[in-house]
Amino acid sequence: MPEQIFAHFANYLPDAGILARMKRIYMDHSATTPVAPEVLEAMLPFFSGKFGNASSLHSFGLEAKEALEASREKVAKLLGANAEEIIFTSGGTESDNLSLKGIALRSREKGRHIITTVIEHPAILETCRKLQKDGFEVTYLPVNADGLADPAALEAAIRKDTILISVMHANNEVGTIQPLEEIGKIAAEKDICFHTDAVQSVGKIETKVNDLGVDLLSLSAHKFYGPKGVGALYVRKGTRLESIVQGGGHEHGLRSGTENVAGIVGLARAADLASEIMASEAERLTHLRDRLAKLVLEKVKDAWINGSMTKRLPGNLNFSFKYVEGESLLLFLDAKGIGVSTGSACSSKKLEPSHVLLSLGLKPEECHGSLRITMGRSNTGDDVDYVAASIAEAVARFRSISALGR
Repeated sequence: MPEQIFAHFANYLPDAGILARMKRIYMDHSATTPVAPEVLEAMLPFFSGKFGNASSLHSFGLEAKEALEASREKVAKLLGANAEEIIFTSGGTESDNLSLKGIALRSREKGRHIITTVIEHPAILETCRKLQKDGFEVTYLPVNADGLADPAALEAAIRKDTILISVMHANNEVGTIQPLEEIGKIAAEKDICFHTDAVQSVGKIETKVNDLGVDLLSLSAHKFYGPKGVGALYVRKGTRLESIVQGGGHEHGLRSGTENVAGIVGLARAADLASEIMASEAERLTHLRDRLAKLVLEKVKDAWINGSMTKRLPGNLNFSFKYVEGESLLLFLDAKGIGVSTGSACSSKKLEPSHVLLSLGLKPEECHGSLRITMGRSNTGDDVDYVAASIAEAVARFRSISALGR
């Protein structure tokens, strides 16, 4: 991180007393969400009183096994799947790895070609790069200025040796929702396994596996008010994977290791809650999203929204501001009690522009001036007004000290 950002920012940091009294607004729900009270309540018994190993045959183990299988039913219901098609994992990254490596290893005699997109999460992109080192070939499809992949281009990229297509349902940075239904039909016609990373969409919008046409779907509990460290992989009946973790043969032999029963119970309760309120919450967040977009674009010149506004997650906004560093905005807003994220990954040595925003056609300097805001259940109209005003204040202040912004 550039030292000058900290030097200037330090002048505006409130003291500890002010911080303790400050209103705090969390708008980074795509990074993680708080555990819902109902979820925590459901989990607590399985940390102590109901602590058994689900593989044990005595009553303690059977009690845990019963909770495990009941949870499998609930997660399956959220996806419109069958319980036996749900494999519990440690989260989205493991689910993605099991999908891609599992299919690649199982199908390597049939073919070694995989198709994905340039805007996937690193859990997909890094796994694909590892597979390339192991002799597989990967086609990375481009996206348009809205962040959408073209199903026709995907179909044209299919080869005789294509064994897997992996396209995320909704992008974690710009919220763009991909045309999975169209892609699913193409994959089915060509008899190619189809995986989606649905970590950002499950619990926020409908993700019925038969409607989407997917054979594999990854999800993570902490993105929809469940605990961290637990997730699931939907595996359509008949889809054959090779396990990447060897051991006691848990989870139908696909994911060895003693199950995190407390976390899985939390995931299931979060799935139940999402099913109950998803439609109304999506409508509410869409209204707040559009209101915040309007306010910010009215208050701030030389600003725009990245990604499609029509095919977008309800609570997601990704702004770019000319002549301002996103890291500076993030820190200024944090000092005002607002939690958001930026489109640049900060390290001690350099700022890397977002690969997603670059793929949309933005210049590196435009990527660095980005801000991702993702709203959730706790956010209100008053929050939106406060955040919009704070963004306008921040941009004006940093542009006033920038030679480019004057």
